[in-house]
Parts: sequence; C-alpha cells; structure tokens
Amino acid sequence: MQHKGYGALNGPVVVFGGPYSNLQATEALLARARAFGASSICTGDVVAYCARPAETVSSIRAAGCHVIAGNCEVQLAQGAPDCGCGFEDGSACDLLSAGWYAFADARLGREARDWMGTLPDVASFTHAGQRHGVVHGGATDVARFLWSTSREAQLEAEWDALEAVIGPVSYIWSGHSGIPFQRALRRGTWINAGVIGMPPHDGRAQTRFALLEDGAVRICTLDYDAAAAAGDMRAAGLTQGYQLSLQSGYWPSEDVLPGPLCVPSRARG
Repeated sequence: MQHKGYGALNGPVVVFGGPYSNLQATEALLARARAFGASSICTGDVVAYCARPAETVSSIRAAGCHVIAGNCEVQLAQGAPDCGCGFEDGSACDLLSAGWYAFADARLGREARDWMGTLPDVASFTHAGQRHGVVHGGATDVARFLWSTSREAQLEAEWDALEAVIGPVSYIWSGHSGIPFQRALRRGTWINAGVIGMPPHDGRAQTRFALLEDGAVRICTLDYDAAAAAGDMRAAGLTQGYQLSLQSGYWPSEDVLPGPLCVPSRARG
C-alpha cells in the first residue's frame, strides 16, 4: 500500500470525493476552494459516470489538488476491463457501470493513465495539531462500501488496518459510497466527505463536499450547472439513467444502498 504524507496543511482544507467526470461540478468545487483560500484533497474516482473524463482529470491536475487513488484510477491505470467498483455481480449498478466505464476508458490518453498510476493508495496530513488519514473506500479494500449505518466493528477494523500502515490518526476521511456522514468512534471521527459528481440520493441536484477549518468539520452543499452536465451526458449517449440523477437527485438504482438509506418511492412525490 502506497502512503503519501501531505505534511501540515494550514488554513482551510476542502475534502471532496468522486468528481465522476462531471466537469461542471469540478469547476464549481475548485472555485469554492479558491474562495475559501483552501488546500484541497480528493478521495478518488476523478473519472466515472459523467461525460467529460479527460477534461475533469486535466482540471483537477491543473488546480494542484492532492488526490488519492480510487478504484476507477486503479483500474484505468492498469487497463482493466471494468471499474472495480465493488458492485455485486449482476446488480443494476454493476450492469450500468459497463457503459460509462467503456466511455471513459476510450477517452483517456496514456498521460492521464500514467498520472493515475502514480497516485497513493492512502494519505495523511496534520491540521490544527491533529493527524488525519485519507482512504478511498477502506484501508483493506479500495472499493469497500462503508456507510453511516455500518457496524462499528467494521469501521474499527478499517481504522486498525490504516494505522498499521501510517500510524495513529484522530480522523479518517473516505469517499466511494457517495453519501456523506460523520461518525464518532473510539479513537476519533470517521468522515465521508461525499462526492461532487452525483447527488447523495436525497432528491436534490446539489452535491456535497467537506470543509475542515480551525479543527472543525462542516459538510457543505455544492451548487453547479447540473443541467449542462446532464446535457453533456445525453450528447455523449450516456443515457443509462445517471444523466437523470444529476437533476432528480435520485440514483438510477438503490441496490448498492443499505436498507436504511433507501428512499421509498412514495417519498419522491
């Protein structure tokens, strides 16, 4: 497992996951980070569902963001035939992933893949006297789905695995699952910063990121031109359902979600 230390990050820090080839959301996030005067850390999956994979990679790299490898970076760097997202075989998410992954795979050049291959698996930094660790899904599996409802023992096992590699931390940041949360554990706080490329299945087009400032964490909403991003997807032929999600706020499939996080259809109006 490759670990990279970012040292002491002073001032505000924006942490975000899953740009997902959504260039409009990426540019909006980077503008917010500049307005905060913040350092920025991406928990991976720069490329996924949406229509502008190469441009999103270029934008993230030009901004000088710290980035760790998500499962999509790992797979694309290796020339793998699928996204390695951890979806159950035959599930709706698994079947839908074939379309967007093939699209992204066909549009990324060698330089972008080589950059993905250099990204660390995990990272660490200090802020306001506290040490933080960063993972994509989990420390034991880059594509591990962890939720606000996950058993405490699962999160503690991931904490053990990360500290075995990078040493003690008071916070762990993650992404992958797409829905932000903060969870107090025995040794500190686990924070999923959410993703910026898709809404968190809550019926709103806004996406999420986290702001770390003066030792405190705040989950923030991100407004961006979701209609334009959805239009890019339609123009590219990416119409498996995720283009609708950008504006409806609901994922095309709930089968990856644990039951308590599913939204009953009757609640959607």
